[in-house]
Amino acid sequence: MKQSSGEGMISFAGGMPNNDLFPVKEIDEIYNNLSDDLKKLCFQYGPTTGYPPLVNSLQKIMLRKGLPVKTDKILITTGSLQAISIITQEFVNEGDIILTENPCFVGAISVFETYGAKIIGIPIDEDGIDVEALKNTIDSLEKNPKFLYLTPNFHNPAGIVYSEKRRRALLSVLSGTDIILIEDDAYGDLYFDPKDQPLTRPLKSYKGYDVDIIYTGSFSKILGPGFRLGYMLSSPEIFEKAESIKQALDACTSNFMQILANEFLTGGYLEPYLNFLRKEYKERKNMLQESLKRHMPKGIQWVEPKGGFYMWLSLPDQVKATTVFSDCLKIGVVFVTGRTFDPDNVKDDHLRLSFSNMPKDSIEKGVTLLSQVIKKYMQEAETRVFSRQIR
Repeated sequence: MKQSSGEGMISFAGGMPNNDLFPVKEIDEIYNNLSDDLKKLCFQYGPTTGYPPLVNSLQKIMLRKGLPVKTDKILITTGSLQAISIITQEFVNEGDIILTENPCFVGAISVFETYGAKIIGIPIDEDGIDVEALKNTIDSLEKNPKFLYLTPNFHNPAGIVYSEKRRRALLSVLSGTDIILIEDDAYGDLYFDPKDQPLTRPLKSYKGYDVDIIYTGSFSKILGPGFRLGYMLSSPEIFEKAESIKQALDACTSNFMQILANEFLTGGYLEPYLNFLRKEYKERKNMLQESLKRHMPKGIQWVEPKGGFYMWLSLPDQVKATTVFSDCLKIGVVFVTGRTFDPDNVKDDHLRLSFSNMPKDSIEKGVTLLSQVIKKYMQEAETRVFSRQIR
């Protein structure tokens, strides 16, 4: 974060919204129109499980996504990362196994490491997690993993969205194993085109599979990270223990932010604002995509995302992302290296570019500088290979 916000830096590092896109006027309007009683309630403690009107509003949204809100229960959390932390505290003892995608959201990795879990990463491709590798890993383990954590919609950092076929294959592999699935859906509403919205169907909405799924979501990517609002939807049994852990952690999430968020949802602000964000992020994505196509040398690969914040660049074997980062830092360009998202902190052949926080007029220049550094290392590698061949 420090490097991504340095003065004069062109930063592809920040996995966050652009400050100029926040709904400041809408929130001003909402707060100014609150009754005195609601304003007073903003400053008060609230129920551990969440501000009841916000819970009701989320139930309606989740119901439209096919989620089982009539049987499962919602817990409001202080950001979705707290939901992941609560789930980990509920289920994981030191030395227990957790399965993740590789690459994996670094915040989740940090939580799992804090609780002493053994993390096993399963590779992904453009359609999702490698289900054959997942099955082989499960079969090879002497004890069951406590859960599998994944981000199927506009993955952080890979930017992919799971295909329908891969989603069903994944659920088939997990069915009957007693391995809990944590479905992190922080980006699912940020598809660029309406035709791609069906791709974001939550795994928890699928019927006919014997898999216990905990669904987590966040307001950070739509209202703003400063709201610190997340939520989880789980079975009543999991919810009951999670509520107790939440009570011990911070008693309740900010009533102030929950009330503002609920008024945003019920006041008809959400869908127009989401449409605005989709347009803005699609424009930034298109600019980054075209810049990469113009400037990146052959051998650099990436999947063009259908939503979210990120592009995930694959480097040739002879080029290391950490080396590229060091040189880019000297010329004022930053990104996040692939090792950050590797549970083993080893793989150094990718880099993540975030377009969500980028000023539009910096994208082309940033890609140009980045490509020059990558080309330099590719040319040096080619020279070394040529030298060895003529000896």
